[in-house]
Amino acid sequence: MIKISTTESNRAVGRRKRASARVRVSKGSGKITINGKDYKEFLPYFQWQEIVSAPLKALAKEKDLDVSAIVSGGGKKGQATSVQLGLSRALVMWNEDFKKTLKTLGFLTRDPRVKERKKFGLKKARRAPQWSKR
Repeated sequence: MIKISTTESNRAVGRRKRASARVRVSKGSGKITINGKDYKEFLPYFQWQEIVSAPLKALAKEKDLDVSAIVSGGGKKGQATSVQLGLSRALVMWNEDFKKTLKTLGFLTRDPRVKERKKFGLKKARRAPQWSKR
């Protein structure tokens, strides 16, 4: 049974470190916008562009769906990864059959690594002051 969403668009949230992305997927011509700009303009490096478009390429839907994302916080790579997670979640809401493909590629797993807090008595999270025996 193929369950395709009856709504015109699906929304999902993706997060990575301090970056948060609200992603909307709708039928269209394959246009990807982030914060009102084309994603190639917003993310200048090819590697970041590939991160964002990877879920669509994995499902061969680059020309069928429009993606719109609002991103805040974090750095550019964290923002790109948060858009990827939000896009993957929205695609699964769109069609449940996409879940198996996206899960095997690791696009539905949130990366839990965040900056570790500084501890008192240390210079950074783990860096201790230099020790001198004499």
